[in-house]
Amino acid sequence: MAMWIQAQQLQGEALHQMQALYGQHFPIEVRHYLAQWIECQLWDSVELDNQAEEAKAKRLLDNLVAELQKKAQLQGGEDGFLLKIKLGHYANQLKSTYDRCPLELVRCIKHILHSEQRLVQEATNASTSSGVQAMDSLSQRHQQINQAFEELRLATQETENELRKLQHSQEYFIIQYQENLRIQAQLSSLSSLPPAERTQRETTLQTKRATVEAWLTREASTLQKYRLDLSEQHQKTLSLLRKQQTLILDEELIQWKRRQQLAGNGGPHEGGLDVLQSWCEKLADLIWQNRQQIRRCEHLTQQLPLPGPMEELLSKLNADITDIISALVTSTFIIEKQPPQVLKTQTKFAATVRLLVGGKLNVHMNPPQVKAVIVRAHASISGEILNNNCVMEYHQATGTLSAHFRNMSLKRIKRSDRRGAESVTEEKFTVLFESQFSVGGNELVFHVKTLSLPVVVIVHGSQDNNATATVLWDNAFAEPGRVPFIVPDKVQWPQLCEALDMKYKAEMHSGRGLSEDNMVFLAQKAFTSSSNNPEDFRNMTISWAQFNRESLPGRNFTFWQWFDGVVELMKKHLKPHWNDGAILGFVNKQQAQDMLLSKPNGTFLLRFSDSEIGGITIAWVAENPNKRLVWNLLPYTTKDFSIRSLADRISDLNHLLFLYPDRPKGEVFAKYYTPPLSKAVDGYVKPQIKQVVPEFTNPEPSGGTPTFMDQTASPSVSHPNNFGVYPSMSDTMLDADGDFDLEDTMDVARHVEELLRRPMVNQWTSPPSGT
Repeated sequence: MAMWIQAQQLQGEALHQMQALYGQHFPIEVRHYLAQWIECQLWDSVELDNQAEEAKAKRLLDNLVAELQKKAQLQGGEDGFLLKIKLGHYANQLKSTYDRCPLELVRCIKHILHSEQRLVQEATNASTSSGVQAMDSLSQRHQQINQAFEELRLATQETENELRKLQHSQEYFIIQYQENLRIQAQLSSLSSLPPAERTQRETTLQTKRATVEAWLTREASTLQKYRLDLSEQHQKTLSLLRKQQTLILDEELIQWKRRQQLAGNGGPHEGGLDVLQSWCEKLADLIWQNRQQIRRCEHLTQQLPLPGPMEELLSKLNADITDIISALVTSTFIIEKQPPQVLKTQTKFAATVRLLVGGKLNVHMNPPQVKAVIVRAHASISGEILNNNCVMEYHQATGTLSAHFRNMSLKRIKRSDRRGAESVTEEKFTVLFESQFSVGGNELVFHVKTLSLPVVVIVHGSQDNNATATVLWDNAFAEPGRVPFIVPDKVQWPQLCEALDMKYKAEMHSGRGLSEDNMVFLAQKAFTSSSNNPEDFRNMTISWAQFNRESLPGRNFTFWQWFDGVVELMKKHLKPHWNDGAILGFVNKQQAQDMLLSKPNGTFLLRFSDSEIGGITIAWVAENPNKRLVWNLLPYTTKDFSIRSLADRISDLNHLLFLYPDRPKGEVFAKYYTPPLSKAVDGYVKPQIKQVVPEFTNPEPSGGTPTFMDQTASPSVSHPNNFGVYPSMSDTMLDADGDFDLEDTMDVARHVEELLRRPMVNQWTSPPSGT
């Protein structure tokens, strides 16, 4: 409702654009009387390219019709009678129009709501800027484009007016020319008259002929000047059109494509395509009007040839305007929805291509077919795609002409010969979309094609990690106008940090990305450095090999593989805790020790494992019989969290008291604890998994109340561990610096069992049962 209230305040061109959104496909009265209901529905949750979503769209349609009928029934009295009939008619009309294609209703309403939001936002920005401060660069660019369109509209209208004047003048000239021929014929027929009468008539006709011929001579010169002036005006208009088209295609559209590419790394979703389409359609309309004017000038010139350079000038104008419209059409054949950049064979995938000027040039009157093939850059077809042909469809509600490939599948791929260290996950392909269509009644025929973003083809899920690295590097560091798909081998470290931060934020669905301290930690890992100063890394470069070809020192995985493992673990299991600020994560073992030793016993923190991909460990400070130590649990992985959540595991460990620096753990994690088990059903009680660290577990006291360091778990309650083991601590497992080195051991479970002479435990507890 709030959006509709704001939309009704629009003025001028914005109001006109808003009104143009409505029509028979969706009456504006429906928007007005159901404003609140419409704005409360989850239209964006419907995936338009997924036929499985049709049932959801059908429910929305049925609910819309029901709401409209309900609104109609509420109208009473004499004034409400006509409205009642009208709303009832609209309900039937919408039901009839969209019952067989409910997804089109959703597409229509999404387009309307997004367009209204854009118009309101632009109007708000303009108002704020004029009243408070200068408009931001985006608004300035849009204002510049809109002003240029107004200038072009006026110029085109002026040449149209001048062309009509020229046409009228030429028509009158031809009439006078015919009059001169008639006088000439009359003079020729005087020979049959008597001499006296002939002389008198001849004198009159010769005087009249002289007058007409003098007028024709002057008017011919005037017509020639009109034609030359009109030609100059068209040249100026074409120059403005080129400038406007360059601004839209070479700047705005390229920026949109760049945003689309960065969206593959988690950047903001590439909005603004509807705005681009409206600009491209205006361009197409103006170019076509000017082209028709030039052709009419050619026709007038052919109809009345006059001495001069007009034929040559018009030929050049015609060639120039054809080049302009060709560039517009071929550049606006774009990929609206990219195919997945990591593409697995034998797996269904989708893509959407769109012609931004299709509706304006009436291409949809003879819908073109689009074909998709997979190729290496500048190479022949490199594989076979099933369901790779699709006819473009025109959606009247949104005015878009697009082809939705919903069920493509890569049957097989042909790889090139690789050299050196390059792996299959570094080889880049592209999906080529191509089509052919005509405009102006086959007057112009266009063969258009467009390339997708680079695609890495995999055959197994285990290749996804490395393929994603190739895609991320390409999306982040591709340079404008490059040869597909060349990317720099080295980049500045801050550039990579920006790309990693973008990816991390997107996966966490949070504004909390990577801090400067996190970046320093990553730099230390990437460059094997101990520096804590961010400035030391600011001018350093990192190569592709350092990023994801060479293993980290002493490890069997690369920098990217480690980072991606962290992202996957967080995304699947720990996202809420990261967003709560409960996970420090990017802290090494020595840093954790330094941080915790100054804190009370029981203080703990969560950090990512250095030695394991996708692992997170708990470090805490506690008393040893001899001294205070920082202890580290064997890292948890996705497998562990699929059995028991992080919050429940922390709840199980009573010796963990405060999350670093000083937050009681219940304050941070209690809201994520699993609720207690329900009572027994039919005499059976469900057991519960709980984890223990034997060295920090109190047995049932038989007399006094020992502390957790006084005794260990009884062997009678120990069981073989199948759920991720968490070892006790021993001085024999400390390194020379007194740092606990458990996670670096080759076989943790074996060492612990030998040291403690008992197995690790998972403790199963059940409430007393009556059975």
